[in-house]
Amino acid sequence: MAGKRYGVRRPRPPKVRSPEEIAQVIKELKKMSSPGFNYRERSFAIHGLICAKCAREFDESTKHLLTVHHKDGNDANNPPDGSNWENLCVYCHEAEHSRGLLGDYLTGKRKP
Repeated sequence: MAGKRYGVRRPRPPKVRSPEEIAQVIKELKKMSSPGFNYRERSFAIHGLICAKCAREFDESTKHLLTVHHKDGNDANNPPDGSNWENLCVYCHEAEHSRGLLGDYLTGKRKP
């Protein structure tokens, strides 16, 4: 037990990147911030062609039924790691967005 240390861990120094790696990261970030950036295809590449709610799998012929849902509701928030996206089929996506409307209706916050 004498070898164990308790307390705050020191942060590791940041990884040193080569100028080529830095240039590649900058190039990718510029590409993702351009108007032609397709976050839908990026999300499919990261998360695969599968619905995050019902686990239905899609292929190239049916991927038009798969949508990208922004978890925080802000469609301008598109981080490169895809952490704000989840792929949902059109049925689960509709259910996700109508859940709040139904709750408001049932509690009386929203009138028909």
